Amino acid sequence: MSSEFAKENIDLAQPRLGSKVVFASDDFFADKARLICPDDPAFIEGKYDENGKWMDGWESRRKRTPGHDTCIIHLGRPGLIRGFLIDTAHFTGNFPPFASIDACQSIQKIPNESAWCEIVPKMALKGDAQHYVKVAENQPFTHVRLHIYPDGGVARLRVYGRIQKDWATVSKDAQINLAALEEGARPLGCNDAHFGTPENMLAPSKGINMGDGWETRRRREPGHDWAVIALARPGVIEKVVIDTAYFKGNYPDRASLQAAQISGKTDAEILAEAADWPVLLPEQKLSADRVHEYTNAIADIGPVSHVRLNIIPDGGVSRLRLMGKPQ
Repeated sequence: MSSEFAKENIDLAQPRLGSKVVFASDDFFADKARLICPDDPAFIEGKYDENGKWMDGWESRRKRTPGHDTCIIHLGRPGLIRGFLIDTAHFTGNFPPFASIDACQSIQKIPNESAWCEIVPKMALKGDAQHYVKVAENQPFTHVRLHIYPDGGVARLRVYGRIQKDWATVSKDAQINLAALEEGARPLGCNDAHFGTPENMLAPSKGINMGDGWETRRRREPGHDWAVIALARPGVIEKVVIDTAYFKGNYPDRASLQAAQISGKTDAEILAEAADWPVLLPEQKLSADRVHEYTNAIADIGPVSHVRLNIIPDGGVSRLRLMGKPQ
């Protein structure tokens, strides 16, 4: 199955959005919380704990009674689900042979059985493999339930989709971060993400280290690097914050922003034309490990839905905040 949908959406189950694993029928061998760990699954030769071999994922004991094991994730933000990755990395003689997935919308931490609906029918799994499953659900969900048959270990479950915020509850006079991942913003693409992805720039809170940002490789040719962001909601940008926290010998020398109001186009079409968008923030000098705020330098180009960040010539940005009023 193609994984293209994973590139066009964000992982709704990531902990930094508030997602949590709230239930597992059994996690004797490996803690259920590891199922949504943001890091790639690892295998550590010779590492054991009191229950056996340490595995980076969720793993239940060998079932000796009828039934199968389940695990429930409470998504930090309701979202439209577009697909899943069921990753059995490093699970070889202990992976489940089959899995299925349910979802529901509920205000309960652990929803009642009647709330659930199946969105991925029972499917075969392979050991030490990535299984991409595309879905197209038209209602937002708050919970996902993974069934494994009958038992075993899954390294990671990624839930790809788009956050659905009720914008009717937000005042048009409120200034919010329109580039916030938790509000529904997402990266459309970039020319390079060798050391860190553009999605990190949109994440909540302060960056935790140099790895928690967007960083490109060292440019050895003319030009500069860029990333394009779809805002959570079209709006008028009133303040720009570019944070180079932790980037000291590798921060961009300069940065600028371009922006446009766009609808009805594919991500590929938007990326192709972004270099020609109007300038929102002219080229600005940056410094190492510093929060840069801009208000007066922002051009009056009206409401925008997409922004292109240009970093000149290359380097790393920890966080990007685009404060404005939603339209």
